[in-house]
Amino acid sequence: MLEKSFIMYKAERTDIKSKALLKTLEKYYLSDTGIRNIILGFRNINEGHLLENVVYLELLRRGYRVNIGKSKDYEVDFVAKNPNTIKYYQVTQTLSDEKVKAKKIRSLESINDNYEKIILTMDKSINKDFNGIKVVNIIDWLIKDKTN
Repeated sequence: MLEKSFIMYKAERTDIKSKALLKTLEKYYLSDTGIRNIILGFRNINEGHLLENVVYLELLRRGYRVNIGKSKDYEVDFVAKNPNTIKYYQVTQTLSDEKVKAKKIRSLESINDNYEKIILTMDKSINKDFNGIKVVNIIDWLIKDKTN
């Protein structure tokens, strides 16, 4: 009912290698992140999940079909497909924690194709790539040319 009324969206999980949709572990994203505040108030804010929600909605708005990816034993936050390309995204509030950084990079490095791989973060000071994986500030990504 929530999906049919466009209050929530379901992102299905796909195996990146076989390209098969998996029948478990889908995620749900709110069509308006303010709904969360109505339900929970402004407490218990999981900023990482809020950032994921915003990125998911923006990818849909840019015309991508968006799934959650599985590559080997790793989760890829988003596999964004349109008729011209596929892009892989990892979303994190910060890469300052070495464990988080290693996890996000490892997930993208486990994908054996040449499509674009991007980590979106709130960090402003990280402007480098890791083995071809772009690191982009989420705010910059949101306001740049909307065709990407």
